[in-house]
Amino acid sequence: MSEISDKSYLIDFVVRHLWHKISRMYNQKANEHGLTVSIGFILLNIDKDGTPSTQLGPKMGMEPTSLSRTLKTMEEKGLIFRKSDNKDKRKVLIFLTEEGVAKRKIAKTVILDFNERLIKSIPKGKLKTFYEVAERLDTSIDIESNNI
Repeated sequence: MSEISDKSYLIDFVVRHLWHKISRMYNQKANEHGLTVSIGFILLNIDKDGTPSTQLGPKMGMEPTSLSRTLKTMEEKGLIFRKSDNKDKRKVLIFLTEEGVAKRKIAKTVILDFNERLIKSIPKGKLKTFYEVAERLDTSIDIESNNI
């Protein structure tokens, strides 16, 4: 039982700790290009044919006020523009500008390069086990959430 009281053995502590380190690293890289992690993530989630802002929040786990503020900043920086949907004028779609597309490429490269380095540094068997454990955690969290 003494192991469990040590926070380093708590799964959620390890996940949170790793995510915090990854997030900090991504923020440092994003800052080099005048971005934030949130902006980079939004850039990666906007489709070529436009994306309704109502789809971005749930997809990214962002609160509506935070998303609105970030989208406003992105618009001010010339990364996105908004346009009414041709079929449904009530729906507003978000599109990337040329600058937004260029920054999206940078964000994608940073993420893919980091993931490639991780994959090369972790033996295939351990990586497979990691994904299996992550899937089990995901399922367990869904079950736990439904019991609340």
